[in-house]
Amino acid sequence: MGLYTELPDKIQTVDVIIAGGGTAGCVVASRLAEADPNLSILVIEAGSNGAGNPVVDYPAFCLGNLLPDSTTLTSYKSRPSNDLGGREVSVATGSVLGGGSAVSLMMYSRAQRTDWDSWRTPGWSADEMLPFIKQLETYHGPGSMDRHGSNGPIHVSGGTYCSKRSQSDFISAMGKLGWPEIDDLGSLDACNGAQCAVRFISPDGKRQDTASRYLLPRLQDGAHPNLHVLIESQVARVLFQGEKASAVVYRPKVEGAADRTINVNKLVIVSCGAFGTPAVLERSGVGNPEVIRRAGIAQLVAAVPGVGHEYEDHPLLLYPYKSSLNADETIDGILTGALSPVDIIQDNHDILGWNAQDVTCKLRPTNKDVASLGPAFQEVWSEEFEDNPNKPLMVMALVNCFVGDPTGIPPGQYFGFSTFTTYPSSRGHLHITGPELADPLDFGTGFFSDPNGIDLRTHRWVYKKQREVARRMSLFHGELPSCHPPFPADSKAACVALDSPLAGMQDIEYSAEDDAIIDQWLRENVRSPWHSLGTCKMAPCDQNGVVDENLSVHGLERLKIADLSIVPKNVGANTHHTALVIGEKAASIIIKELGLGEN
Repeated sequence: MGLYTELPDKIQTVDVIIAGGGTAGCVVASRLAEADPNLSILVIEAGSNGAGNPVVDYPAFCLGNLLPDSTTLTSYKSRPSNDLGGREVSVATGSVLGGGSAVSLMMYSRAQRTDWDSWRTPGWSADEMLPFIKQLETYHGPGSMDRHGSNGPIHVSGGTYCSKRSQSDFISAMGKLGWPEIDDLGSLDACNGAQCAVRFISPDGKRQDTASRYLLPRLQDGAHPNLHVLIESQVARVLFQGEKASAVVYRPKVEGAADRTINVNKLVIVSCGAFGTPAVLERSGVGNPEVIRRAGIAQLVAAVPGVGHEYEDHPLLLYPYKSSLNADETIDGILTGALSPVDIIQDNHDILGWNAQDVTCKLRPTNKDVASLGPAFQEVWSEEFEDNPNKPLMVMALVNCFVGDPTGIPPGQYFGFSTFTTYPSSRGHLHITGPELADPLDFGTGFFSDPNGIDLRTHRWVYKKQREVARRMSLFHGELPSCHPPFPADSKAACVALDSPLAGMQDIEYSAEDDAIIDQWLRENVRSPWHSLGTCKMAPCDQNGVVDENLSVHGLERLKIADLSIVPKNVGANTHHTALVIGEKAASIIIKELGLGEN
């Protein structure tokens, strides 16, 4: 099998180098090898092979990727921001073969029709992308198969376990607030309701990451001897002969290891993600000339000012609640150690195939909600959302455990909501500060930095709405004050603790002082859901674009990008699925350009 931690000396030149073995990179490598087994391909991945690691293999252990000693993630700290109370924000990326698909929470969440169409790029509209959307999956969920695939590598199902009581309770509470249950939020056209979750988990409970579903089967089938995968090695830069990419320099992640150069005959595809890709380009001399000069890069190869110019994400807030759920209806026991992972694995318990997320929602505000958020928000709503019912303002998921850091939290059974806003107005940036791999990044998330406070107002609405959903659930047993804004005891918004469900439900009334407290708390607690994108956008160069519609870097030859960094506008969904589709589309473009499989 061509999986190496040290590349054999005999491999000096290959046809195609894929710099990064993440979600999209594994898709591209697999599809190219499938199209032409004679094509020599080298994938270079900084992380290890996650196969056999329980936090990768078993959905129920997925939150183990967040532990301080995790080897499957790399975290990047932003610069401190006055918009966040002087805080830094830590943003994690997958550092394992398969990238984010191997460490994500596996929620099946597709971009909307309006998202693809808003890119205004030939070949990338929703209708043009539907074949790629379908070909990646074998779908076992509800909805029309006109919109879903039946023979792809990635299985999508409900998994092997579900907390039916909290699922139905949540759906009922949503209905009381006017949001219906929707069969298939992944149809591209459905919006403004809740769906019983389907996930990137097979019917027999296995995570569906691109390493295990696309790449490793090609390495193991004996039919693709020219496919090589190097792990635990980091791409430093791309070399050029004139304007043509000619080689890639990498460094093994071993102390004292020397750089090594591999030559390329046909194409370099950079697929290092929204953090890694702009850094590779800038270290290679491709980017904003001022950034290149300031970082001490010896030569400017191509002036592409859009590299790292903007960074986008989905601002995330988590809200845990006390519940009357039983121990077998949450994964709190796994998180606290009350349930032994060894015993669960030995018993092959159905809970292993559960990510604890049982409902997903895409939501829009009512006219009354919009009016309450002020003239600046109303203007944005009128311009971007009002006449486009396909466009959600918030994505929310029900999670059957304590969401957040459980340190110091009383033992018990919790449920919680993960909430993020979909199209933030704020923008960040991401650049290198020096020529070496170890040099820190100049990185800002941009969270809550938009001058009109639209993003903050949106999350204030999110806070109030999610709280009303929780209060209408029969399983709700109160709030944890430490996990909510510090409302004064005499405020109508003060947190409550209960021994039974609330009765005579009325919406909480918030004062102007309460709103100010919410806003400050949001600034102090917003975080990233790891949906980083847009640092090398697909757009014209004079619009801060980095690649064209064929993913070729402007002004250069034999260099393409295939990952979430190319996304020109944000999507109303978790980004895992979008990365998969980009991988499929990129492979199709490259197969056609290289003339693979024509014989």
